[in-house]
Amino acid sequence: MTVDDAALAAALGRVPWLAGAPAHDARRLAGMTNRNYLVEHSGGRYVVRLPGAGTAEYIDRRQEEVAARSASAAGVNVELLHFDPADGLMVTRFVDGAATMDPDRFADLDAVGRAARAFHRLHTTATPFADDFVLFPMIGGYKELLASKGARLPDGYDEVQARASVVQVVMEARPVPLVPSHCDPLCENFLDAGERMYLIDYEYSGNNDPMWDLGDLSVEGAFSEAQDRALLAAYFDGAVPPEQHARMVVYKAMCDLLWTLWGVIQHVNGNPVDDFWAYAVRRFERCQALMATPAFAEHVEVLRCP
Repeated sequence: MTVDDAALAAALGRVPWLAGAPAHDARRLAGMTNRNYLVEHSGGRYVVRLPGAGTAEYIDRRQEEVAARSASAAGVNVELLHFDPADGLMVTRFVDGAATMDPDRFADLDAVGRAARAFHRLHTTATPFADDFVLFPMIGGYKELLASKGARLPDGYDEVQARASVVQVVMEARPVPLVPSHCDPLCENFLDAGERMYLIDYEYSGNNDPMWDLGDLSVEGAFSEAQDRALLAAYFDGAVPPEQHARMVVYKAMCDLLWTLWGVIQHVNGNPVDDFWAYAVRRFERCQALMATPAFAEHVEVLRCP
């Protein structure tokens, strides 16, 4: 039995109705920080998630459980069958026939529209999550964690963060109601079942400005202007308020500012899935590039004086 098989077998033993499932028959699924497996047992197909090493440093599993259950009840997340908040062991029902999304699949504007409607359903029908996703304190918290590990940041990070303080002032001067939000909408966190789109993985979720989700998906999917227009139009079912468009664009830069630090955390924790230092630098350079454009400054002014 391999180390992975042993870890999965131990996890399955903690779920009474999966205790007899053979770990060696499970199929490893994708995942950046956690280990995910497709397990078939007694005629059912399940996804079993084993939390990744070091994730307890920056993920509150109790808050994640509240969010995941709320999103499931709203019909946005997949069916949640088991969650252990002690460490984040989770079992969900496998969605047969659903395609895991990626940037290429989001070239289909109909798929973009389905993602927008999933966001809207989450934002408007899910019960409030246990905690708020507050951007600038999160940046501070991540930096403190990295400082405790003696980690270095990409060159110029502090200077760009200082320039982003203008965004912080503008956003805090014009707060919006916070709604249940995913907050980490990687393309791969969407499962397209054709008639509907599921949105999975609520590790970083919280009550947030809804435009964060749209801006973050746009960044993760490398959306074009046409895709951005389709996303906004489907979300608002027609006319898009200019202030909301501006908030989405500003968050495109801010999510890269935050997730740069997440990438550095993965790098210093030795996550072997990717070259996370290169990941962090790419995100930071993209943030810098967007913040340097005249259009970005114009969107900030729209928020300042809508």
